[in-house]
Amino acid sequence: MTESPAARRLLLVHAHPDDETLTTGATMAAYAADGAAVTLVTCTLGEEGEVLLADKAHLAAHAEDSLGPHRAEELAEAMAALGITDHRRLGGDGCYRDSGMIGTPANDRQDNFWHADLLTAATQLVAIIREVRPHVLITYDDFGGYGHPDHIQAHRVAMYATSLAAVPSFRSDLGAAWAVSKVYWPALPRRVIVEAMAAMTPEQRDGLFGGMDPAEAPFLVDDDVVTTRFDGRAFLDHKIAAMRAHASQIDMESPFFAMSAVAGPEALGYEYYRLALGTLVPDGEYETDLFAGVA
Repeated sequence: MTESPAARRLLLVHAHPDDETLTTGATMAAYAADGAAVTLVTCTLGEEGEVLLADKAHLAAHAEDSLGPHRAEELAEAMAALGITDHRRLGGDGCYRDSGMIGTPANDRQDNFWHADLLTAATQLVAIIREVRPHVLITYDDFGGYGHPDHIQAHRVAMYATSLAAVPSFRSDLGAAWAVSKVYWPALPRRVIVEAMAAMTPEQRDGLFGGMDPAEAPFLVDDDVVTTRFDGRAFLDHKIAAMRAHASQIDMESPFFAMSAVAGPEALGYEYYRLALGTLVPDGEYETDLFAGVA
């Protein structure tokens, strides 16, 4: 017997502010509007992010290094747009710093998330899992979507914490054991991008992904690994508003969003996933409800 919508609980573990909106924003807004309890855990404040606003350039890591609090404000505004009231930082604000990319000086800092002790970080998430008791958890795949160290670490922490939270003998002071029923990894099918690009002008296509061939893009996945397609088109306006809230990081005039405008609501309104844990309950070509089969 499936639980009523009011009883459904969803936990998302993301690396930086704005990641949640870009890959899962419509999903979050739709389930929250349907009465599900939606909790977002953000692992860092994205202190190493590139600042796209000229009047905020002084906040960058190479200048004042005060971007984190600003991005926390953007995140709060984005969550208001999506209707999410429970959003937290892993370990609390400032516990883990944005790690930057591999090979950069930021990645060598010992206070960043990439260098966090895995058991310590996972234990912090176990406490949240046992408090929130989610039926469904969303995090990244083992490549972190596109190889960012913080995304990879978020994957490691979330998957480890999911296992630990279900073990009664692990840290009973963190609450009663809880087994998550389903774990999903966001996935962007290569077919979706190829079809969208086909509707663009040559000039628009040249600016997308720096001219990279979609077949080579590391953040796209083959269609056959995608298990689940969530239809969030009714909440696309919420997602767009949340994207605009992340103004320091998201350029709404970029080639990617030009592609989205050409492709229509399908480009951003549908969100795709790979089921990593649990039982798949397909509804036609794809599974369509992340809570399908949850007892």
